[in-house]
This record gives sequence, C-alpha cells and structure tokens, in this order.
Amino acid sequence: MPKYQVEDIRNIVFCGHGSSGKTMLVDRMLTQTGTVTRLANVDDGTSLCDFDEEEKVHKYSIEASVVHFDHAGKRFNVIDAPGYPDFIGQTIGAMRGVDTAAIAINALAGIEVNTRRVFNEAKKAGLGRIIVLNRMDLDNIEFEKLIGSIQELFGKACVLFNVPLGQGPNFRGVAATLKPPADTAGALVDPAEIGESLLETIIEVDEAATERYFEGTPPSEEELAKLIPLAVAQGSLIPILCVSGKTGTGFTELLDALALCAVPPTLIKRTGTNAAGETVEIAADPAGPLVAQCFKTRIDPFVQKLNFVRVFSGTLKKDTTIAVSGARKGVKIAALLEVQASETAPVDEAGPGSIVAIAKVEELHTGCSIGELILPPISFPRPMVGLAVTPKARGDEGKLSGALAKIAEEDSTFLRELDSQTKEMVINGMSELHLQILRERLKRRDKVEIDTREPKIPYRETIQINAEGMYRHKKQSGGRGQFGEVHIRMLPLPKDTNVEEWATKARFPSLKQTHYDEENNFLWIDSVVGGTIPGNFMPAIEKGFRERLERGVIAGYKVQNLCIEVHFGKHHPVDSSEQAFKTAASMAFRNVFQTAKPSLLEPIVKMEITVPMGNVGDINSDMSGRRGRVLSMDSAGGDLQTVQVEVPLAEVTTYARSLSSITGGRGSYTIELSHYDVVPGNVLQEILAKSKVEEEEEE
Repeated sequence: MPKYQVEDIRNIVFCGHGSSGKTMLVDRMLTQTGTVTRLANVDDGTSLCDFDEEEKVHKYSIEASVVHFDHAGKRFNVIDAPGYPDFIGQTIGAMRGVDTAAIAINALAGIEVNTRRVFNEAKKAGLGRIIVLNRMDLDNIEFEKLIGSIQELFGKACVLFNVPLGQGPNFRGVAATLKPPADTAGALVDPAEIGESLLETIIEVDEAATERYFEGTPPSEEELAKLIPLAVAQGSLIPILCVSGKTGTGFTELLDALALCAVPPTLIKRTGTNAAGETVEIAADPAGPLVAQCFKTRIDPFVQKLNFVRVFSGTLKKDTTIAVSGARKGVKIAALLEVQASETAPVDEAGPGSIVAIAKVEELHTGCSIGELILPPISFPRPMVGLAVTPKARGDEGKLSGALAKIAEEDSTFLRELDSQTKEMVINGMSELHLQILRERLKRRDKVEIDTREPKIPYRETIQINAEGMYRHKKQSGGRGQFGEVHIRMLPLPKDTNVEEWATKARFPSLKQTHYDEENNFLWIDSVVGGTIPGNFMPAIEKGFRERLERGVIAGYKVQNLCIEVHFGKHHPVDSSEQAFKTAASMAFRNVFQTAKPSLLEPIVKMEITVPMGNVGDINSDMSGRRGRVLSMDSAGGDLQTVQVEVPLAEVTTYARSLSSITGGRGSYTIELSHYDVVPGNVLQEILAKSKVEEEEEE
C-alpha cells in the first residue's frame, strides 16, 4: 500500500435507495480510473462490488463492499452500501469507516424511503454529505421540481455544484456552477445564477474570505479548494452533482468534484474515552497514539473471518500486539490486508484515514475499539421480525447453531436466541426479505437447509393489584418427610421505578434484604423476623421464585414487573429442606399470582410507514383494524408521506405482505420495540385459549 498524506485521503460511502445506481457508479469509478480493466455490470452478474452469490442472483447489494482507487492526486477508499432498508445495518456500520456520505438519488424516482433514512444517518454520524443525481439519461425527469423537493426536505445547504446540459437521450454533459463554460446550451437551469449563491455559501465558513469577497476580491482556486471541504464538513454546504452512471456522461466531472468536495480525515472531529473516563479529541496524526475501530465483519469461505478496520490515529502495523476493547490481554495482528471488493492483498502498515482488514482474529468484532481509546459504540436498529427455525435434516442442530453464529458475527441487525419457554430457536432480522436472504446464505455457504414458522409472540405475565397468601408444602411417605411453609405479599412494580423510593412509599421498613432483578423488573424482600424461616433456606426460596418467573403462571410466559415480600413462614427441625422451601415458594407464588388480577403484557412496536400520499387513508384504516395508534404524519419528500404508529407486534408479524398489497409495492417501513402494554381482555382470552398451558400438579 503506497503511503498517502492524510489530507489526500477521501473515504466515501455511496448510499441511497435501491435502484439509484450506487453500485453502477462505484464499478465505473474503478474502470474509468484504470484500477480495474474488465467490464462490470450488475445486471449480468459481473459487478465488482456485488460479488456475493446472493447479490448476483438478486441483482442488488446485500453487503457493504470496500474498494479503492486513485484520482486527481487523491486516494479514494469507497464503500458501496446496500440500498434496501432491509440491510440498513450494513450502511450504518460503513458510515463509521468514512468521512463523507455520497447519497445517490434516482433522478426520475426522486427522494425515496431510504434516501431520507441514509441522509439522516449520515447527519447523525457527523459526516459530510454530497448528493449525486444519477440516471440523468432517463426520460420525463422533472429537474427543477426535484431540486425543489431536495431543498425543501434536506435544506437550502443543498446547492447544485453542476447542472445538466439536456436530459434523457439529450443529456450531453454538465456545466460547473462556480465556473460555467462558454457553451451552456441545453442547461436545465442557468449555472451562472446558481454560482453566486454557491460561492457565498462556501465562503461563509471563513470570515476573512467573506470580508475580502464583499470588498471585491473573490477567493482563488487554491482558497476554494480549502474552503469547500470545510463547508461540507460543517454541513453548511451539501453539493449536488449530476451524472449518468450508465452512459458515463458527467462522470469525469463527478470524480473531480468528489476529489474537491469530499471531506479529508483531518476535518471530521472525533472523540474517544481514555482509561480515566475522560473524553479525548482524536487527531489524525500518524505519529499519535493508535486509535481504530472495526466497522464491519465478513465471514469469507477462504480467508475465514475478516474484520474491516478504520484507522483514525497512529499507525497500525502487522506482527504487532494491540489493545482491543473487551479482550483480556493484547491481541497479536499477524497480517494486514488491503481490500479490493472480493480480493485482498497484504500490506505492512496503515495510517490515519486507512481502511484495512484483519484476518482470523477472534477477539475482534464489529464495533470493537482498537488502541488506547474507547470509541463510541455503533448504534444498530433492533431487529423485530422473527422466525422460529429448525434444520430440515435430523442431526443438523449443531451445524445450524454454528452457521447462525457466523451470521450473527457478520450482521449486527441479526439476532438469534433460544426461547427458554418454547424451546424454539428464533432468528430476528429487519424484515422478511432480510431473513429470506440469510436463509439462502445458510443453504449456499453452510449447506444447512431450514424449516421456518412464525414464532410465539414474546408476551409477558404480570399482576395488577396487591395480594397475599401462603403455601405449606408437607409430604410424609415414610422416613424423613418434607416441610416448608412460606407466607408472601405480592405487589405490582411499575416499570422504570426507583426501587428505593417505591419501597419507601410501599412502607417497607428496610431494603437490606432486598434482591432486585433489573432484567425482569422483579424485587423480592426478606422481612422475616424471629427466625420463623432460617436464613439458610432463603436462597432456596429465591430459586423457587426465579423458576416460576421463567415458567409463568397463567400462560407459560415470563413474569415481570412485580415485588414479593416474604414476611413469615414455618419450618420443621427435621423435615425442612431446601427442596421443600423451594417448592413452597414456587407454589405460593403461583397461588397468590392467580388472585392478584393476573394479566398479559404484549410487545408494542413503533413503526414508520412511508407510502404514497394516496395510500395514507388506507394505512390509517388498516392500522385501526390492527389495534394500532397513529402518532403523527410527516412529508417524506415528493409524493410520499411517513406515518408513525404504535401497534402490537402480534398484529404486524407479516406486515410486509399487507403493505405491498396496499401500495402496489411502493411502501416501506421500519420497526423497533417501543414498550410492553397490557393485553385487552378479549384478546387475552384468545391467547389463553391457544396456549393451553399444562402445569405439573405439585403437592
């Protein structure tokens, strides 16, 4: 890997909605700069970036791929990110590795669902942003309306850096707005009119340059070359570039503009936390302390595990031992790899701004910090669409478990868990499409085929009123008997409660013998006095409670949000045992729970549903029938509206099919867990009837 000055590196993620032509643009960059000589085309499966077998079959990006090339004296590290919202995790991870987001927009389709999502994610990540209007060779583009909608939704900082000369079959080139050419025939808007406002936007980041400009001295080209990336880094300028990835028209100008406008690593402010817990600003200095982060993991069938790392400070070298967050001791890096799509090549070191891969290091995971500082974690959305899975072939359980572990390692928006109640292996993803693609990967890469079905909804059990009672466990069958008697009070414990304040109001005199389970919001208090229950039996009582928490009472679901006070009991000097008190505690829990107005809690999800304006009424009506509640409606740009709703998860497990039917395939949605709420009485009876939970009768 040749050495580059930090200020000459440009790290860019190409993102946007599906079919905006991102992969086409990145493929062409590699061929046009002479980095790769062979032709590349998504449609015929020869794309350089879409090299995964599933990507070739479906003809769209599924994973983020990393490539590099040189142009105009700059080193470009470019990440091609998927366009479908189902794979947004790949885009979010990629954004941690770059300094600029190039947001591709299909000029005919305009702003689409994922356009808005990635724009906001890039802003949240603190990246510079550039908008690329692709497919300018298509007919019926309403250019001025498109620019108006971009500025309306994303702000007046979005300014045309060049304008198209003609469109559709007549799209013959682009004209720069800062320095318009003599021939601007066919320009869709006057570049000269835009140039002045663009120049004023650029110089706003420098008071001296602004003062000189209004005194009659415009900035030089050298000065503009410094001010433009600074304005992009600060977000006061979001350049709009026009191009056709298919025909190549405007492509040289696109590369030149990226070299000029994209933000170098030195202009993005990043911070980390040192061992003392202090916030430290990170300088992009090759001689500084090593600071890097893993932003992506890929399981390669040949190289095995690859961790993609962005270096922010210092120099990462092969054959060295580094500190990795979460690892107990230093980790040896045997080799560094430079990545070009599906190919890798060894390198000796990587400085600030570099993106490299580290192979076969188990201690590294997506989000891990490397070096002296701990970097902020990468925040991925929680997957909420689940399937229960079993292997088709008997005996493949171990093979399936290993294959799912690999997918979880490389996809941070995929979760797998074994439900302790149903014994189901449940996989969760961002959508049905996401899970279908992962299912295909299991079959191709790991040779595991699976059967799927809808999983049980993760309801929870709780109580609504105070209750108290006891249970005496007494058994005599010859020899030593069993005896234990436990008296308890049971109270509802509201979620997110300050336990000490709540206990004081509930008139518990002391919390010295308190045991609190934050995960289940379960509190149990030992207020036994006088030794009516010897202290050595209290752990057995707690174990009886916890087993009942897992098993449930009325429908076999986990119990949460309650407090139990053990205030009295009886024991026998001979027949009492840990098992007797464990049984007594479990049965006391069950009996009192049933008298405390038991109820089920169901998961409520928050959804953002983006649809054409004409379908908003249909969505509202459909959500009403699903027990949903509309929270708000916002413009998503163009003819699209985003409806925010809260709705029970049980009502939207297969929502993708319904939404496609309602909108003719033009709608999309995001989903995340909001909270748990009490199940209505009529729905509760249906759930209980279906559950038919059978409990072993305990004496």
